[in-house]
Amino acid sequence: MWEDRGEMTDSGSVAGDMPEGVSEEFTSLAGRLLVAMPGMVDTNFSRTVVLMIEHTPEGAVGLVLNRPTEADLLDHLPGWWTAAVSPRVVFAGGPVGEGGGLGLARGAGSQPLEGWPEVVGVRVVDLEAEPGVDSGLEARVFSGYSGWGPGQLESELENRGWFVVDGEPADVFTSQPENLWEEVLRRAGGRYAFFATYPENPRLN
Repeated sequence: MWEDRGEMTDSGSVAGDMPEGVSEEFTSLAGRLLVAMPGMVDTNFSRTVVLMIEHTPEGAVGLVLNRPTEADLLDHLPGWWTAAVSPRVVFAGGPVGEGGGLGLARGAGSQPLEGWPEVVGVRVVDLEAEPGVDSGLEARVFSGYSGWGPGQLESELENRGWFVVDGEPADVFTSQPENLWEEVLRRAGGRYAFFATYPENPRLN
C-alpha cells in the first residue's frame, strides 16, 4: 500500500440492490461484486464493477475492477510490472485516497498486507514487498479505493443503485476490463442478464 487508507469516507455513489436472502441483520458483502445499475448518475461509478474487499458494521472498502488508467505500471511500480497481468497499467480503484495504492494478487509467494482478508482467492498485497521476476504471481495495482462509512453502504443498497452478485478471481485479472460490466451481468443470469444489453445512453436508441 502506498499510504494508509485513513478514514473511510463518502464514496459519492448512488446505489442499491440487496442480495437475495438478506435480512435486517448485518450481512457482509466481502468477496462479492457491486455492479452499478444503468443510469447511475455519479461518474465515479457509472458502469463500474466493484470488488468488496472489506465490509463490517464499521464501514466498507472496495476496488473498482474495470477502470484502467493510462498510467503504465512500469513508470510507477516497475518491480510489479512483470507480475502484473495485461493491461499492465494502474487501475483507478475509486475516488478515495487517490494518492495511495493497493495491490491484489494470487499465487504462491504473495505477501498479504496485514489486517486485510483474502477474498475470492486473491489477497491484498504489500506493494513494498516486490515479487521476483519468476514469482508466478498474477497481480493488479490500483490507485485509490471506494470507501463507505458506518451504515452508508447499507443505506445505498436500499436505494437500489447497485446489483450485488458473486465474484470470481478472473474478474480481478481480466484482460478486457472494458467488457467486465456486461460479462458479470450475463454470468449472473436472469434479470441481471437483461440489463447487460442496456445501452450506455438510452437516448441514442
